[in-house]
Amino acid sequence: MLDGVDYPELADRTDRLRHGAPHAVAVGGDGARVSFLRTPGATSSAAGLWTYTVASGAERLVADPGRLIEGEPEPLPGGIRAYATDTAGRIAAFAYAERLFRADLATGEVVEVVTEAPVTAPAPDPTGTRIAYLAGGTALRVVGPDGTDELLAGEPGVAWGDYRWSPDGRTILARRTDAGRLPRLRAVDADHTFTLARPGGPLPRATLHLLDLDGGWVDVHWDRETYPYVAAARWADGGPLITVLRRLQQHGLVLSVDPRTGETQVHAELADARWVEPVAGTPRHLPDGRVLVGGELAHDGYDARCLFADGSLLTPPGLYVRRVVGVLPRLGSPAGTPDLIVEATDGDPAEQHVLRIRGGADAVRLTSAPGRHVAAVGGDLLAIGSASPSADGTTWTLYRGESRVGALTSHATAPGLAPAPVLDRVTDRALPAGVLYPARHVTGRRLPVLLDVGAGPGHQSVLADRAAWLERQWFADAGYAVVSVDGRGTPGVAPSFEKVVHRRLADVLLADQADALHALAGKHPDLDLTRVAARGTGLGGWLALLAALTRPDLVRCAVARTPVTDWTLAPNDLAERYLGLPEESPGPGEVYDRHCLLGLPASPSPVLLVHGLADETIVPAHTLDLSASLLAAGHPHAVLPVRGAGALTDGYDALLLPQERAFLTAHVPPA
Repeated sequence: MLDGVDYPELADRTDRLRHGAPHAVAVGGDGARVSFLRTPGATSSAAGLWTYTVASGAERLVADPGRLIEGEPEPLPGGIRAYATDTAGRIAAFAYAERLFRADLATGEVVEVVTEAPVTAPAPDPTGTRIAYLAGGTALRVVGPDGTDELLAGEPGVAWGDYRWSPDGRTILARRTDAGRLPRLRAVDADHTFTLARPGGPLPRATLHLLDLDGGWVDVHWDRETYPYVAAARWADGGPLITVLRRLQQHGLVLSVDPRTGETQVHAELADARWVEPVAGTPRHLPDGRVLVGGELAHDGYDARCLFADGSLLTPPGLYVRRVVGVLPRLGSPAGTPDLIVEATDGDPAEQHVLRIRGGADAVRLTSAPGRHVAAVGGDLLAIGSASPSADGTTWTLYRGESRVGALTSHATAPGLAPAPVLDRVTDRALPAGVLYPARHVTGRRLPVLLDVGAGPGHQSVLADRAAWLERQWFADAGYAVVSVDGRGTPGVAPSFEKVVHRRLADVLLADQADALHALAGKHPDLDLTRVAARGTGLGGWLALLAALTRPDLVRCAVARTPVTDWTLAPNDLAERYLGLPEESPGPGEVYDRHCLLGLPASPSPVLLVHGLADETIVPAHTLDLSASLLAAGHPHAVLPVRGAGALTDGYDALLLPQERAFLTAHVPPA
């Protein structure tokens, strides 16, 4: 660890302990090597592109950002932020300083590729022959093997992106987005405007097109007026597959696309009266030609997120599938009969495991230790990243069959904190909850409570991962018992648990937090519920404010970072998923009014509003409008605006965390 450095500064200097650790891990299709990004040390932010060769067990720095551009005195912050590889995992492409680079991961050779425009999101074709890239977000270009840089698609005022190469590297499936009919807002602290899709308002027009390298252009046909959202697209062996959703996300179609004509065929329908939640990594073709689709099983007593192939259930009905990673050859079976590798919750929602799925809904856990496990596959090689509740960081281990064949090195620093939350399930709804005490807490000493609601519905806070509790431990060590509760609306438990909040977020979420607090106080007598503060971000900020403004008997003050306060200004897909359209029944605007924080009666619980003035997703008007409403009502509050800042996620801890803790200690003094 960095001696003498307090956590907020440590978090900024180490990107919340991610510097020095492998990330963006990918396994080549031949299983010969693993590629990943890693900074050279715990305090360096310039990530380089590395490989691990399984046969030799050696790591190699392929692309050092400090040496990519001759004469550059220092590497750019962040270094290489992303890369993409061909199918074999031999050729990689990445952007650095808006310039294009091609790396041969087998030989270590890196060359700059001259382009006609600034480069973002480059990707080699599956054969490693050509490289596509986005130019300024408005054009899609391809650089050929002879260095020719050709415009494939582009027009002023229209964005191109989210593209997929065909397996033969001759065609690209790309999304075209026209936001011309959306209203434009002026940024608070910058001289530019941006578009914002508001609930009930017009949507950007999203279309898909098949672009071949000879100049051909084929439109993909589906009912775009009925299904305006493209939720997923994939092109591998078997042809393109896409998932499209209705505006309210209650119905979707999985479509196969004819790459010659652009015509589509329905392979599966997704339907839910609340909303549809596609499984990451689907749809995809299985080796036997069937189409894999993620869905939900909600009958005959089952309540799970499952995988289906042409209507047949592939996963056990008790499994909560989070992502399909890929396929691995089946041990002891003929070629051509691989198993699916998935990340899923199998029991405890705080944990996530890697499983091997075989026919007949047979699932075998490949990870056993408590924690959060992720994976990457290629050929016959499996890479597993494991985060533990009792150890620092994420460790990456490589397996071939049942044999461990290597590991990736991490240079991440130790945090100097060792949180040990007490995890539990409370109330008759079995809400996941965690209680975190100060490191030197003495049993019997009553503590004020900091209710940390995190990012709110749709995001888990109660995780079996030490890194998830580091910031909360810093608050706890100021003299608080930090409590987190994953109320209904949180993923990981069951679809019904997640979706019961539909159109009644406020009532359900607030009731769950209050009930959980009282249940935890019965198990943890040191919790003093007469001194409770709340803290959250985004929708969690909205929930923290809702508690302080409507339940001052329970929550004495709140800190809200980037809060949603007026749902009619929230991102339209988020607001419509939870609340429907503003003009719908039970009355025009009624559901939105019940969830709006503006115009509420004055509460004695003071609140701190923290917002980045350059945020174009949860716009600063949320905080500014609430501040005006609170001022008019005589409600005590403070506003902390951050100029030039967007989402206030990473890079602002040293600035904001001490301010937030000072506000909390002023209004709910610690023990």
